[in-house]
Amino acid sequence: MKIILNQAIIYTFVFLLSSFTKAKCQQGFDKAAYYKILENASIDAVEKQIKLIEAATGINKDAYIGALLMKKAGIVKGPSKKLNVFKDGNKRLEAAIKADQQNAEWRFLRLIIQEHAPKILGYRDDIKNDAAFVHMNFKKLSPEVQTAVLDYRKHSNTLQPLNF
Repeated sequence: MKIILNQAIIYTFVFLLSSFTKAKCQQGFDKAAYYKILENASIDAVEKQIKLIEAATGINKDAYIGALLMKKAGIVKGPSKKLNVFKDGNKRLEAAIKADQQNAEWRFLRLIIQEHAPKILGYRDDIKNDAAFVHMNFKKLSPEVQTAVLDYRKHSNTLQPLNF
């Protein structure tokens, strides 16, 4: 009985410690706020979010910053600046996806960008695959990302017809 009690205490301690460590690692990064900014934001809000992500630890900065840069490309002035910012974001997001192809959140970020990217950029090849992947892996996503997917689904051409 004493051994079982000791094991229960140890497991509880390890669980609490791992939860605290994860929260501490992601300090300074709020996914819910990130997705609100990605949905509808000014250049100032995007730049502030990029600085927060750069200062955060324990997250894949390339995926998050890449998507924000691609969003920012739609806001900045001048065609060459738009293209350069988009390309920088594209490199970062695609590198993150290549490094972790089974990450449904990265695929969701790419889906958001692809659905809103101008056709002239040719960045629309993975829309159907990404939508299917996000749909298949929806339950594996964190609650914040699930909420973002459900919110985005209302305006998405590819996610809207899918049942979650």
